[in-house]
Amino acid sequence: MPHRVRQHSNPFDRLDSLMNILRVECDWDKKQTLQSLRKYTLEETHEVLEAVEKAIETDEWNDLKGELGDILIQIAFYAVIAKERGKFDLADVFDTLIEKMIYRHPHVFADANPDDINEQWEQLKDAKNTERKSLMDGIPPLPALSYAVKQQQRAARVGFDWSDLGGVTDKISEEIAELAHEVNTSDGSEAAKRKIEDEFGDVLFSLVNYARKLGVDPEQALMRTNRKFDKRFRGMEAIAETKDSTLKNFNIEELEEIYQQAKDELQ
Repeated sequence: MPHRVRQHSNPFDRLDSLMNILRVECDWDKKQTLQSLRKYTLEETHEVLEAVEKAIETDEWNDLKGELGDILIQIAFYAVIAKERGKFDLADVFDTLIEKMIYRHPHVFADANPDDINEQWEQLKDAKNTERKSLMDGIPPLPALSYAVKQQQRAARVGFDWSDLGGVTDKISEEIAELAHEVNTSDGSEAAKRKIEDEFGDVLFSLVNYARKLGVDPEQALMRTNRKFDKRFRGMEAIAETKDSTLKNFNIEELEEIYQQAKDELQ
C-alpha cells in the first residue's frame, strides 16, 4: 500500500523505503543489476540535460523537476544494490558526498584564501589521486567529446596546451589538410578507411580543444545543434505538406530553399 512509503515525513526516508519495497515486490526491479542499469542511467542523464536546456530557453521547469527525480531514483537503485551486497547504503552516499564537498571547499569551511580557489581545487585533487600513475588515469567513461575535454584539461595541468587560440586554429587547419590528403589518396582498402577515420578523429579532437579554449562545452554545443536541426527539419516537412508533397520529391536546390525558409520561420 502507498502509505508504507508516504508515512515517512522525510523525503529521504520515503525514497529509501520505496526502493527497498520495489526490490522485494516488483519483478522488474528485482531483476535489475549494476550492468543492466547502466543504459538507463545514461538515458536519464541526457534527458536531464534536455530538460535543463528547456528551462534555460523557455523558463519551463516542470520537466527538469521530473527528470531530476529520474536521476535520483537511479542513484537510489545503485545504493540499494550495494546495500544488498553489504557495501554501503543510500545514507552512506549522502554522507560521502557531504564530506567530499566540505573537504573540497576549504575557502568556505576552513581558514583558506578565497582568492586561490582554483589552485586549491587542483591541489586537493592531486592529493587524493597520488596513487594514480598517469594524469590520464581515472577519467570516467564519458561520451567521446566530453572525454576529450577531460583529457585536454589533464594535459593542460602540466603545461601541455596551446597558449592562445591561434595555435589551436593552426592545428585545426593542419588536421583538416591531413584528412583531405587521406581522402584524396584513398584506395578504398580497409587500411585506408581506418586512416581516414583516424584523421577525422584528430580533426574532432582539435575542434574540442578549440571549444575548450573558448569556454564552450562541445557536448552541449552539439546537442544544441542537434535540437536546432531537428526543429528545422520538422519545419521542412511541414512546408512540404503545405505543398501537398514530401521532401523526397524535391531536388537538392529546392530542399536548400525549403531549409532556409524553415530556418527563417523558426528565428
